[in-house]
Amino acid sequence: MTAKPLYRYADGRLPNTLAILYTALAYGGGLALLFAGNGWLNALGTLLLAHGMIIAAYLIHEFAHGAIFSVPKHNEWAGNVCSWLCGSCYAEFQDLRKKHMRHHVDRADVITFDSKAFLKARPLWLQKLVLALEWAYVPAVELIMHFYVIALPFITDNDKHRARRGKVAAVLAIRTLLFVGLAVLSPKAVLLYAVAWMIMLGVLRFADAYQHTYEAFAVLEDGGKLPEDKRRDRSYEQQNTYSNVVSERWPALNLLLLNFSFHNAHHEKPVAPWYRLPKLHAELYGSTYNQVIPMRKLLGSFHRYRVRRVLDDDYGVVSEGPNKADNFYGAVGVSFLTAV
Repeated sequence: MTAKPLYRYADGRLPNTLAILYTALAYGGGLALLFAGNGWLNALGTLLLAHGMIIAAYLIHEFAHGAIFSVPKHNEWAGNVCSWLCGSCYAEFQDLRKKHMRHHVDRADVITFDSKAFLKARPLWLQKLVLALEWAYVPAVELIMHFYVIALPFITDNDKHRARRGKVAAVLAIRTLLFVGLAVLSPKAVLLYAVAWMIMLGVLRFADAYQHTYEAFAVLEDGGKLPEDKRRDRSYEQQNTYSNVVSERWPALNLLLLNFSFHNAHHEKPVAPWYRLPKLHAELYGSTYNQVIPMRKLLGSFHRYRVRRVLDDDYGVVSEGPNKADNFYGAVGVSFLTAV
């Protein structure tokens, strides 16, 4: 029996090896720089650590699609490692994968935790606190969702989730001990680590906010069915998907997000690996595709609607012309790092 090659695609040996190596070096090197006695090195370390986490997060997405390794179990193992780096390890990798696959198959944002409904049902003071934090660019909704993933096995009657209590408690205990140890060595380092993680959350949610105008459906469990009130076909998928590229002028900058911004190409061919997406995008859409919105055109909307999008069920409107994203509010709470 012939052994399978390590990587799924032969042309993935170099780019995938470099991406994985960069993630390890950025995470380890950034963490080491947090202990430096120089403020500039601390700042560099914080940014490097944050970017290592960002690439790790997008690698999780690649592993979920089975686009890196040829053996599914290897993708799962690597996905679990990257989940530890990103702080999303309280959820099972397979649960993250299943949630994301529903996003592709159903062409919708399928969630089991509706953050907007949750907040609307909370006391007014809590709503105001969350909105105040979001106004100050603190990703409060993302923090709530990550906390919910940890709390879910302990607050639900669902046997599947309750069965994970021991594992979640063990992961929480291990990570708590690691961070306590880090704090003992350097309180500054643990604070900067938290800053790096918050930067990661902020970058991911900025990218996530403007890639779809899909409807969001809260279902009780993984297999919950969606209403058949409209035809969610491939045309619908492309019309409600946007490629919020980091830069059109300097395409290499899209590597900062592992080419995740070529989102229409990704949805047209989900098994295409990250390093092929720029070429695939050019082949499919050319240089004048209306679904492309450079990130610099989204910064204003992200700022203006940072509070409104928290509770508003409307994504806003994407129009035509150079300022087509001016009334695009964006989505919130749709991270692929939370399996809820």
